[in-house]
Amino acid sequence: MSDDRRSLRSILIPLIVFGVAFGYLEAAVVIYIRRIFFPEGFRFPILVPPNAYALVELLREAATLIMLWAAASLAGRSRWERFGWFAFLFGVWDVVFYAGLFAVLRWPESLLTWDILFLIPLVWAGPVLAPLLVSVLLVSGGAALAVRKRRGRPVRVRPFDWALGAAGVLLMLGSFMTNHGVLVAGGIPERFPWAFFVAGWLAAAGAGVRVLRTKQ
Repeated sequence: MSDDRRSLRSILIPLIVFGVAFGYLEAAVVIYIRRIFFPEGFRFPILVPPNAYALVELLREAATLIMLWAAASLAGRSRWERFGWFAFLFGVWDVVFYAGLFAVLRWPESLLTWDILFLIPLVWAGPVLAPLLVSVLLVSGGAALAVRKRRGRPVRVRPFDWALGAAGVLLMLGSFMTNHGVLVAGGIPERFPWAFFVAGWLAAAGAGVRVLRTKQ
């Protein structure tokens, strides 16, 4: 085995282990939260917890992002490699999180079951399939970017790539947050803007492919 492959494996395996373990930990925390606030089963309309608990949850989500970034920073040698590992870890963590919930609670019932995804800066919600599709993008694109930089190959992001990627991210974020007002008012979300989400997903994927095809 070449030194390059050995070095890459020594980074990739611990990161996968960390992502899987952290995803299970997240699932365990959410299982406890649902037992407390949704003893009859998680469903909409959501129960808004007291302010003290809401703050705890917001800080927990922020801490999750910080921990993922810290692990990626330790693994990467450059800015782009660290970003790639962060995206990869985020995707692995999210997939394992839902796998853990299904293993223990048999939830979600289907990929179209709605979930509360995030609370920063607004309430995110959508069918489980949507964040899993984002995770596929993060795992594949993040790993490809990080490996590319680890092997010393160039990464060049042109203005059009920035614009395309930013448009994709904004469309997906907007899709997740479009039901914020309904949720905080105690309502039940009825529709997810799949057209905007898919357009954003394709735009982000296209930007990633363009960047990863950089030759110099």
